[in-house]
Amino acid sequence: MALIRRCVPLFAKVVRIHPVTTQAQKIHRWVAPTLMELKRREKKVGGKKINPRNTFLEWNLEAELYAFAQRLNEDFDSDLLLQAFTDRSYVIKEEMKQKELEFDIKMKDNRELVEIGDQFINAYIQNYLEVVLPKFPMEGVKGVRKFLTSEAILANVSLHLGTKDIILAAEYPVDNFILANTFKAIVGALLDSSGEERAAHFVRDFVITQLQGQDVNEYLPIEDPWSMLTSIVKKDGTTIEPRLIGETGRNTLLACYRVGLYVDKKMVSSGFGESVAIAKEMAAREALKKIFGTEDTMKPINFKLDGIPKPTSQTRYQITAS
Repeated sequence: MALIRRCVPLFAKVVRIHPVTTQAQKIHRWVAPTLMELKRREKKVGGKKINPRNTFLEWNLEAELYAFAQRLNEDFDSDLLLQAFTDRSYVIKEEMKQKELEFDIKMKDNRELVEIGDQFINAYIQNYLEVVLPKFPMEGVKGVRKFLTSEAILANVSLHLGTKDIILAAEYPVDNFILANTFKAIVGALLDSSGEERAAHFVRDFVITQLQGQDVNEYLPIEDPWSMLTSIVKKDGTTIEPRLIGETGRNTLLACYRVGLYVDKKMVSSGFGESVAIAKEMAAREALKKIFGTEDTMKPINFKLDGIPKPTSQTRYQITAS
């Protein structure tokens, strides 16, 4: 009896622990067999094949285009919007089918709208950046514009607007080139349908906002920041003096130096590096950021400019030393 009494608490602990473990698992027995069957069927047909939505029986292109315009709250001409989503490859494919069936139905591809949209996007972004970054060198403005108008950015915007399943192309899924061109064509269609202001706000809201969280200084190539800084300071009639204001770990792999830059006995910036030369270069870069108004503590870029911005004709700094 004494032995049983000693074992009762042990059994009680086991009983209390076991149900908790069972409830935490909750494994569905149908998951594994279902996945295995789907995999078997996929191998049977020769691999997974993705069919475009426009091949489905319930597909309604007119309704999809109307829904696309309504989601964006934009007023498109229906014919222009259809043309914007029609890639040249699709037109060629349909023309070949028509020759076999002896039909002749003229179709318009989006090449003309792509060109119109591309010109408008580049011009508008250039003006917008010149206004919101008034002190930034023109080389940097062009670098930011090149980033915003790159194929990767425009294709990503186009994809998230829901164009992938509406695009009429010969191959599916469509690549980034077709996605980016479709977005340009949509801008061109909107420009002809609703005017410059609506098209400008469309580009502002979906393209220029891609700068959120980006460091614009990364798109300004400066090979020799110290030479550029000294040339700018000389134009103002002052001189800049670098001073070593801190160091640690000299003659070790973890050496770190801090260099400060002084103008009229006032420190304007400082930089760190594993050597004095690198620290001096980093300090020069920080000073240039302050001059260009693109320091780390700068105000966020204004994404709410209305209409077509008109940049001023003020002189900008050049990245090449004079």
